Amino acid sequence: MIASSTVISEGSVLRDEVTGARSRGLSVGFVPTMGALHAGHEALIARSAAAHDLTVVSIFVNPSQFNDPADLAAYPRSEEADIARATAAGAGICFVPDVGEIYPNGQAPTVRIRGPLTETLEGAGRGSSHFDGVCTVLSVLFSVASPDVAYFGAKDAQQLQVVRRMVADLRLPLRIEAVETVRDSDGLALSSRNERLAPADRAAALSLSRSLATVGRAILDGAMADAAAASEMGLDLLRQAGCEPEYFAAVDPESFEQDPAPGPSTLLLCAARVGEVRLIDNMTTQFAAQTGYGFDREREES
Repeated sequence: MIASSTVISEGSVLRDEVTGARSRGLSVGFVPTMGALHAGHEALIARSAAAHDLTVVSIFVNPSQFNDPADLAAYPRSEEADIARATAAGAGICFVPDVGEIYPNGQAPTVRIRGPLTETLEGAGRGSSHFDGVCTVLSVLFSVASPDVAYFGAKDAQQLQVVRRMVADLRLPLRIEAVETVRDSDGLALSSRNERLAPADRAAALSLSRSLATVGRAILDGAMADAAAASEMGLDLLRQAGCEPEYFAAVDPESFEQDPAPGPSTLLLCAARVGEVRLIDNMTTQFAAQTGYGFDREREES
């Protein structure tokens, strides 16, 4: 591993650094981020640093994946702290480009994937252009960083599968590796957006993980016959907790189509607004059965 982190803002310089590392026989891992780093990002960087000689971390708030200008404007930015945190976690290079470096002509050729994978759930709520923006910026970042492996958090499950599809469809010479969602001890999935939660809203935010766990156990206990019933139960639990749910779904983890017969491998996903903040979370039903979260567990322990 390279001992100290180098900060680079130009793609051509990053490409030269990576080419030089490869000429010395070094392997390269890559962690793309939008900054506001937290322990979840640190887990990704540490995983890469343990597996590769050089880890590159990008810090870039990508405007093309926001459909709401207010959401883009409110996204937290803490570049200096992010660089320090990435370096401490094992980054050898921090790539911190500006918008003009990534989109020199104002708009890059768009990389687009169509079908249920990009047009449902997050794609429906945020617009299909959201995933166009994700795929487009990653195609640029993968090109300049040229990693052996890129690391993504499992919390953004739909995005993870979209990226895997893009890499497979474009025959890109890298592997995508997922790292398990990092959670606080009470079950809340770590997110840069958590910083924006009002103190009174944090308890309501726990309803995302608890509703997923409760529905997952109901499926495995045989009390939930189909995906529609799972969705209805999950939405009701979120509403009871004071959230404004956008969706709660039980899907096939590869196609993201509704799972007609939910079982241990079914992926449960939800999105909800908690106060002014939009949060997402997911669990497989198998994982849900193993957690200590859930409204049903609260009742058992009270």
